[in-house]
Amino acid sequence: MAKAIRIHKNGGPEVLTYEDVEIGAPGPGQVHIVQKAVGLNFVDTYQRSGLYPIPLPFVPGSEGAGDIVAIGKGVKDWKVGDRVAYGTAIGAYASERLIDADKLVKLPKNISYEVGAAMMLKGLTVQYLLRQTFKVRAGDTLLVHAAAGGIGLILCQWAKALGATVIGTVSSEEKAKLAKKAGAKHIIFYTREDFAARVKDITKGKLCDVVYDGVGKTTFAGSLDCLKPRGLMVSFGNASGPVEGVNLGILAQKGSLFVTRPTLASYATTPESLRKMAKDLMRVVASGDVKIPVHSRFALADAAKSHEALEGRETTGTTVLLP
Repeated sequence: MAKAIRIHKNGGPEVLTYEDVEIGAPGPGQVHIVQKAVGLNFVDTYQRSGLYPIPLPFVPGSEGAGDIVAIGKGVKDWKVGDRVAYGTAIGAYASERLIDADKLVKLPKNISYEVGAAMMLKGLTVQYLLRQTFKVRAGDTLLVHAAAGGIGLILCQWAKALGATVIGTVSSEEKAKLAKKAGAKHIIFYTREDFAARVKDITKGKLCDVVYDGVGKTTFAGSLDCLKPRGLMVSFGNASGPVEGVNLGILAQKGSLFVTRPTLASYATTPESLRKMAKDLMRVVASGDVKIPVHSRFALADAAKSHEALEGRETTGTTVLLP
């Protein structure tokens, strides 16, 4: 009997219940994995609250790492004992699970299970943000909101390695230190500064080529003021609530701006594209250009506490749940 967190009704962290679950045998195209670590992400709170509706009941979470212990019919690329990781398969908050084999990527021996679980969803997100949504090049200037968050720290490191200048927004001195260490050349304390005015000062009026905004509602309007004419606003998250009521005319007034609302699912559309993206991510992690330290650990049974900490802005960087 395995253990899992299940959600029977949408709501706050209290709806996360720790239960026994039957796993069963893997079906065609599936494998059975025993998980060593599970990644915690802000999107998990959207699934829990119902902002991103999922049929009830369900096991939340989208990324993890572990070992294959059984294989279903038709699976050719994997064998029992393989170390694997994934970042795009709902049902992660569990000690064991069945998963479609085409959602998996190989986890090299030089990357730990905890790092593998912590890096997949966030790292693959950064891969498409920097290498596909906007192809960052040396000399580009970027604004990264929540620069000390899980995605922010990876984004700062990778963008610096590409030769970009990173401006990061944070809420505290502690988070400022983390973001600077990760590669943010300039720091803005959004809780006490007008970040759009500071961006204008920092860039001497030249503004940014691209803004990466996972915060949403509270930062969207100001972010548009940080962009050069024909700059790109990448709104990829809703930590402060969803962006609503966008007036397209504003984009014209502010310099023919572009806006996109991308998701990982729209980029990792096939097993081949997923593995290509993962290979790029593994490369920068193995080279040391991107380091993914695990900042916090919670027992799987304490998933509710992890959500409280995440939504209370008490976490920095990456957090894992340990079955």
